[in-house]
Amino acid sequence: MKKIIAIIAGVCMSTISFAQATKAISYIDGMQKKYKAMSSFAASFSYATDGGAPMNGSISVKGTKFRLKTAGQEIFNNGKEVSTYIKEINEVNVSAFDPADNDLNPAKIYSFDKKAYKISLAGEAGSIATVELVPTSKNAQMQKISIKINKGDHAVKEWTIINKAGKKQNFKVLKIESKSLEDKFFTFDKKQYPGVEVNDLR
Repeated sequence: MKKIIAIIAGVCMSTISFAQATKAISYIDGMQKKYKAMSSFAASFSYATDGGAPMNGSISVKGTKFRLKTAGQEIFNNGKEVSTYIKEINEVNVSAFDPADNDLNPAKIYSFDKKAYKISLAGEAGSIATVELVPTSKNAQMQKISIKINKGDHAVKEWTIINKAGKKQNFKVLKIESKSLEDKFFTFDKKQYPGVEVNDLR
């Protein structure tokens, strides 16, 4: 009898886990569909590391292209190359864009490949669902990602990334809006940065 009860309990738990995973994936699908429907958009956010003082940043996205600005640096990705400009030393490092890079930064939070993660529902509180993603690759640069999504409009409200060393980075979306952006906006133009030192790492 005990064995039968244990088997039934196991089946019930598996069914519940499957249902929660299905719901979690539906939240991710809704979120990605929402942002993919925008040809391009811009967002502002605050971010902090392990409870440190929050800082502000901004990002503009158009397909695989993005322009990310945080304290002290700005990253330009035009889909072919990535230029990281460091304001303090007036220097830019240029490298080739690798679409296979699975590092989940603010530019990818809206378009990551679901197949690269085990997705589960961590909880629901009012209008907010918390979805957890654990990378399936042993070479991933993070342990886990937690994303808070509004269940009504599928907007991302907040996410936390925990890297291999257990260090946390938390991001909170302050504002996001659809915006028309030209392709050249995502390419670093050294003419706009007099005296900049260019390090081509390709």
